Amino acid sequence: MSAVEKQGFLKEILALKLIMGISVLIGLKATALFLTFVTFKNKIMPFLSIPILYASLISYLVALASHPLINLPVILGKSSDGSFPLWSTLLFGPFLFFVRAFVFLRRMKIGEPLFNEISDGLFVGGWPTSLEHLPPGDPAIIDCTCELPRSSALSNNAYLCIPTWDTRAPEPFQIESAVRWACKKRDLKKSVYIHCAYGHGRSVCVMCALLVTLGLAEDWKAAEKMIREKRPSISMNNLHRKSLEEWSKNRITPTWARQSALSSLKLYSTSGMH
Repeated sequence: MSAVEKQGFLKEILALKLIMGISVLIGLKATALFLTFVTFKNKIMPFLSIPILYASLISYLVALASHPLINLPVILGKSSDGSFPLWSTLLFGPFLFFVRAFVFLRRMKIGEPLFNEISDGLFVGGWPTSLEHLPPGDPAIIDCTCELPRSSALSNNAYLCIPTWDTRAPEPFQIESAVRWACKKRDLKKSVYIHCAYGHGRSVCVMCALLVTLGLAEDWKAAEKMIREKRPSISMNNLHRKSLEEWSKNRITPTWARQSALSSLKLYSTSGMH
């Protein structure tokens, strides 16, 4: 696949996701599975019908839980350490493993960088599955996914999870929590890697808020432009922008935290860590 074809493929996928959202996409997948179940049950392989029906029902449940009016990412059971308990793996296995496979396949198709450095020591990108997938500098990790696990290879890195559905946005209080956490890591002169599945939406939303807090951008709109210059494929939607707007209007970050963040940024730049 040529570079032009890859870019076209990426735009088509992004457009589809932005228009339909995860709840509609997974709902269509559930319907396709259900129709396959009916076909297998009545005509071809009846013994395969039950697993397909189960996968279909789980997909319908995920489609419902990810709808903006419900927005219940905790249903997947992802723990604060980034792992999934056994009950979740067994119950939601058809969805969880489908998502992981889709992420790998999409990366092969697109071939874009896994992450980009937006400013000194501040990185945004996709789901890391090994140490080789992390930016340099032993970064602290902010994970914005609810559907992807934290790799055991990354267990020694400082870690914060704010579970959010794909194509949905972190709540303003989650954004604030992530920003405060990141500022504390910057005080320790740590680099910070914010990621979601692909580094296009959820992670960009949080990075916008962090850039504003660090004084590197005047507002989240300027921050979005700043990130796009380094990572052109970002695709925040109206939900991301609405959450950032609410965060901006109701910011509770005290002055001392902002000053501390600016101080840590200078120390980081002086130390030459990248």
